[in-house]
Amino acid sequence: MKSPWKILMATPLFFLLTLHTLASPAYDHQRGTRRSNGQVCIGCVLVVSVIEQLAQVHNSTVQTSMERLCSYLPEKLFLKTTCYLVVGIFGPDIIKLLRADVNADVVCHTLEFCKQDPGQPLCHLYPLPKETWKLTLEKARQIVKKSPTLAYSRSGSDICSLPFLAKICQRIKSAIQNSLPFKDVDSDKYSVFPTLRGSHWRGRDCNDSNKMAYPGRRPDNWDTHQDSNCNGIWGVDPKDGIPYEKKFCEGSQPRGIILLGDSAGAHFHIPPDWITASQMSLKSFFNLPTALTNELDWPQLSGATGFLDSTSGVKENSIYLRLRKRNHCNHRDYQNISRNGASSQSLERFIESLSRNQLLDQPAIVIYAMIGNDVCKRKIDPVPDMTTPEKLYSKVMQTLQYLDSHLPNGSHVILYGLPDGTFLWDNLHSRYHPLGQLNKDVTYAHFYSFLNCLQVSPCHSWMSSNKTLRTLTSERAEQLSNTLKNIATSQKFTNFNLFYVDFDFQEIMEEWQRSGGQPWQLIEPVDGFHPSEVALQLLADRFWKKVQLQWPQVLGKENPFNPQIEQVFGDQGGH
Repeated sequence: MKSPWKILMATPLFFLLTLHTLASPAYDHQRGTRRSNGQVCIGCVLVVSVIEQLAQVHNSTVQTSMERLCSYLPEKLFLKTTCYLVVGIFGPDIIKLLRADVNADVVCHTLEFCKQDPGQPLCHLYPLPKETWKLTLEKARQIVKKSPTLAYSRSGSDICSLPFLAKICQRIKSAIQNSLPFKDVDSDKYSVFPTLRGSHWRGRDCNDSNKMAYPGRRPDNWDTHQDSNCNGIWGVDPKDGIPYEKKFCEGSQPRGIILLGDSAGAHFHIPPDWITASQMSLKSFFNLPTALTNELDWPQLSGATGFLDSTSGVKENSIYLRLRKRNHCNHRDYQNISRNGASSQSLERFIESLSRNQLLDQPAIVIYAMIGNDVCKRKIDPVPDMTTPEKLYSKVMQTLQYLDSHLPNGSHVILYGLPDGTFLWDNLHSRYHPLGQLNKDVTYAHFYSFLNCLQVSPCHSWMSSNKTLRTLTSERAEQLSNTLKNIATSQKFTNFNLFYVDFDFQEIMEEWQRSGGQPWQLIEPVDGFHPSEVALQLLADRFWKKVQLQWPQVLGKENPFNPQIEQVFGDQGGH
């Protein structure tokens, strides 16, 4: 299990620059130094942009806008303290540069958080200045020529190594490490703690002291004396002496839902008001600590395993909530085994966190949904790195064999195809990104280009102005989907039935438009890539209807005792 400190250090985008003051970005041998530098650069540009726009929105000084931004942050995880530390160190230089009427690109290149490597293109988010870039940068560097901040940036060292900050950094680091009960949370165990891969990701534990009590298991002695499967149903009916679990759940075909997914399945989401100055307030960052300790994912609102009421206004619920409504004995039996950046090629690194005992547990519905990262690559030339149909076949078969050796008999596995991601460019490229809405100066085309230049784009393959590349990516996605379909129709396994479902995003989009919605509302506005909460709920609805129509046995029976369960146990203990 990652410590909160490591999780915070891995946080991308908006708070990366803030956290950079406490530890330099770790070098990732797979991602490479350029991507690490790219994350620092985009973090700087985003933060400076917000500072500049806050000053504009509130007609205030840059100093006031920096203090305003810090005041919005919660004290939890020492975010507010860290922000003021950043302002104290970098604020004077940022003030000087913004007073000189330069934009965030120039500020971050001047302070060398953004760097143009030899032979590499200049990466910039905003339109280039009227003067030549070289001259603009020389003038800006003269403004902060003797700055200690610039000296730090050039050194590339950890700012916490500076003598006057070492003790402060250590205190903050220790406080963060001690602020959460992460020692009690395990990435492949059930927990009462919501984040850090806790009950937001899999059903909440009902008896933390008993390892044999957890969601999804078959009831122990019909749960006469205690709730062994955490569905809130236990004890004996005093009227007839029959255990409630036996009376209400026997023969009802209980089953859980397990998602093997990527960032879309985990519901990666950065709220727009985190970077939109005109919308920013004290309420904006209320959920920031939760988001940080959930890796900027929101599984509690995801389409597969979400259990909270949707904030999107769409009435449809997650697949888990539909299963629970169909049979209340399914309460809390969900697992979201998803990782940001996951693909068919990396699933083996974390599939062991799936928790299912063949002898003790109920069957499960497993959804395999690696919908993007097999074709979504960050490199300038992403095509050679895309997963081939042969490699996909090999890894998926390996995954299915693992599932066959771990899932209880009577389970079901559903393979999700890949989408045609050309809808991203087609529906967003000319729209203004949240950072560009105030001054009408940054479209998604600009934003995509900036991410691609820095090699930090979640999907250079589709988030590109290169139509040929977008077409090639969609063709490969279709090939991979066909491979999954062929596996589903040709392979048989002992402990589960295998099915395939198309990722019908085009149909979802058309349905949404018929109801008065706009296609861009189905895409996360900040990253311009992931499905929004609305899209995830619509996809869950389509999935449910398709399975209910074609393979109703997958969903199990509707439990006729649901009203009695509600009458006796209420909400069965909540989530």
